[in-house]
Amino acid sequence: MARVLGRPSARPTRRPRGPGVRRAPESALGGRSLAAQVFVLQVAIVLLLVVAAVVALLLQVRHDTTQEARNRSLAVAQTFANSPGIVEALRSPDPTAVLQPSAEAARRAADMDFIVVMNTDGIRYTHPKPDRIGKKFVGNIKPALDGGTVVEEVDGTIGRLVQAVVPVKAPDGTVVGLVSSGITTRHVGGNADRQLPLVLGSAAVALALATASTALVSRRLLRQTHGLGPREMTRMYEHHDAVLHAVREGVIIVGGDGELLLANDEAHRLLDLPPDAERRQVLDLGLDPGTAELLASGRMVTDEVHLVGDRLLAINQRPTDLAGGPEGSVATLRDSTELRALSGRAEAARERLDLLYAAGVGIGTSLDVTRTAEELTELAVPRFADFVTVDLFDAVLAGEEPEARGALRRTAVGGVRKGSPLYAVGERIRFVDSAPQARALETERAVLEARLAQSPGWRAQDLERTEQIVEFGIHSLITVPVRAGALVLGVVSFLRSERPEPFDPEEVALAEELVARAAVSIDNARRFTREHGMAVTLQRSLLPRTLPEQNALDIAYRYLPAQAGVGGDWFDVLPLSGARVALVVGDVVGHGLHAAATMGRLRTAVHNFSALDLPPEELLGLLDELVTRIDQDEAADGAHGPVSGATCLYAIYDPVSRRCTVARAGHPPPALVHPDGRVEYPEVPTGLPLGLGGLPFETAELELAEGSRLVLYTDGLVEDRQRDIDTGLELLRTALERSAAGTPDEACRSVLEELLPARPNDDIALIVAHTRALGADRVAEWDVPVDPAAVGEVRSAVARQLAVWDLEELSFTTELILSELVTNAIRYGIAPVRVRLLRDRTLICEVSDASSTSPHLRYAAMTDEGGRGLFLVAQLTDRWGTRYTPTGKVIWAEQPLP
Repeated sequence: MARVLGRPSARPTRRPRGPGVRRAPESALGGRSLAAQVFVLQVAIVLLLVVAAVVALLLQVRHDTTQEARNRSLAVAQTFANSPGIVEALRSPDPTAVLQPSAEAARRAADMDFIVVMNTDGIRYTHPKPDRIGKKFVGNIKPALDGGTVVEEVDGTIGRLVQAVVPVKAPDGTVVGLVSSGITTRHVGGNADRQLPLVLGSAAVALALATASTALVSRRLLRQTHGLGPREMTRMYEHHDAVLHAVREGVIIVGGDGELLLANDEAHRLLDLPPDAERRQVLDLGLDPGTAELLASGRMVTDEVHLVGDRLLAINQRPTDLAGGPEGSVATLRDSTELRALSGRAEAARERLDLLYAAGVGIGTSLDVTRTAEELTELAVPRFADFVTVDLFDAVLAGEEPEARGALRRTAVGGVRKGSPLYAVGERIRFVDSAPQARALETERAVLEARLAQSPGWRAQDLERTEQIVEFGIHSLITVPVRAGALVLGVVSFLRSERPEPFDPEEVALAEELVARAAVSIDNARRFTREHGMAVTLQRSLLPRTLPEQNALDIAYRYLPAQAGVGGDWFDVLPLSGARVALVVGDVVGHGLHAAATMGRLRTAVHNFSALDLPPEELLGLLDELVTRIDQDEAADGAHGPVSGATCLYAIYDPVSRRCTVARAGHPPPALVHPDGRVEYPEVPTGLPLGLGGLPFETAELELAEGSRLVLYTDGLVEDRQRDIDTGLELLRTALERSAAGTPDEACRSVLEELLPARPNDDIALIVAHTRALGADRVAEWDVPVDPAAVGEVRSAVARQLAVWDLEELSFTTELILSELVTNAIRYGIAPVRVRLLRDRTLICEVSDASSTSPHLRYAAMTDEGGRGLFLVAQLTDRWGTRYTPTGKVIWAEQPLP
């Protein structure tokens, strides 16, 4: 402002004086007198408030003092009147001698002026002044004689006091005396003495603040006026008038009747006003209708843009009567032509930055190559281009590293319209060398074809198709290679059709940046696809390819790996001796190759332990120890976290007894579908997950009717982020009830349709086992006496049974096998000895005894008389072995059926 004031005007200063322009009033110089008036007013207000506060304080204190005196007098009198022994004292020969000391002690303790005890005639027995004892009490005692209380204010010899009179009642309710206590009001309260200095001090502080504020206002007024008088203020006003016409912003003042009162030089230039514009109606100045209407209306606007000639003017207008001023309005005009151009470029830059930010957030939300390419097209259309295509090498889609040249696969297409003649998704494309896409792949740089109709290299790709594309309205192209480090993964093409202007070099830079960000996500998805495929391959190689042949169960299964990452779920079906079958499902915590490898180790361990014919609880105990050792190895290595938390369910079904023994380690319970379609979850004791150790596992033994179904599964089937396990178990029950009449495979399909989430985040393993029974006609049993002569009888009975089964050709080998096994049981075992034959897929011979000693296969020397029996058994059978039972052991051998 100082520099403007000190510079002479470039042209004679125009000083119109109309109704809207006034000289500074002379009263503006009255700053000091105004401050004095304000100070006097503040002093008066403070004094008035102080007087009011003091009066209110005195009245309140007087009221509070009287009330407190009444309360204290009554309370002390009632307390003393009801004190123990007062009735006996009043009836004693000398009441004064008894009551005077206690009354004085109570008076001093209660800080009262007097406590008087009197008889029913008002004659005092006690008084602080002994000379008044025996005289009549001064006051109203009649209500007290009637059993009531009296509280009154009296002017006594010691001043104005409040006294209370209460009766002293005998046990029968008769009044035998009176007690009065009193206190002068000057001895109560004292609040006024304490609060009055505070009020006066506050008044002094208020006066000091008023004085300081007045001094501050006076100093501010002097500083604002710089101590100028009327003449100096007039000169300053004239300088302000000159400045008004020198500023580079148009200023217009319009009266309430639409008359132009003032227009500075810049307003004349911007609006091209005539020299005599002042004092004329705004609507008559030849302005464009929109601008003239705005200025004449006086309505409030902020930065409203109007085209005046070849200029864009930003107009701000405010009424002048908001603070009680004269009617009218003042408007400022600013030439924003260049600013609008700059803001347009800034807006374009902001939109591009916003697009890049959205690319960082919206591209790569999933580790899927195709979905990532689709996200790029969804983001770029229509914010950057009207059509976008993404072409990637087939190796990229498979998760492998691509070669530099070769055919590409159209992976994603996005556009503002449907029906474009562009290559469709999934089509294999081989670009000719002259095509922009081929040049981009060759040079690894973006290629701009501003006008496709004039690009012979692009047309050479497919003359018929390119002609259709031009006719469709697509006229400009940017193609950018998808690069991730040293790898070129494909190419992205941006095409324009809706906007007539072609792509420019600045947009090429934006396209490169956009594709560069997408390339990182595409490469990450490619790497994940490769690793996921490796993990799935490893996992599937560790799972059973086919189910073993057996007759005890009709089994259907499903295994679905998680889409987010390979997990550690597994299942198995293991044939055991005696036509029994073991079912196992398990789950290793975590995902990835480590979980899959751990699952393979556990599955192998289950195979080995089941070959020992261990009961379920012992097998889980050995698995628990194995997981503990694995955790210890992992902790020592430090490469992976512990696998503690792996779960497993192991069940053994015997088709002869139709009993199923189940044990579980932290795994969800099995579902049992009865032949009538009823579904239940049997109570199977829940053990700790594998690796936690410390407690033995327990089993549950279920008797399954033929035609029942045992359903085993992992927690990924019944539990996810959208539902808890209770909801999942109820859905599983519903699906099994609905499919009870179908085959096990149909049951699997029904369960997955009901429970399978859209994108499983955990592996799912499901087994549906339909039970069969081995009938009594396929089982033969004999008790064998502990006598070597009984071996012949066993051989004869076996020969007869094989004849019944039409298996006479197996008689010789079977008799030989049983002879050796029964002889061993009689010689080395403990009674009872039993023989059982089972006709299943094989002929099974079993010899049991109560001994837990297991025979071992050995090679007998030439001079040994024995030791060749088990060797012969091993040579004549497919399999043989020993399994232990709670009552002993069973030696078994299997022969193939002819």
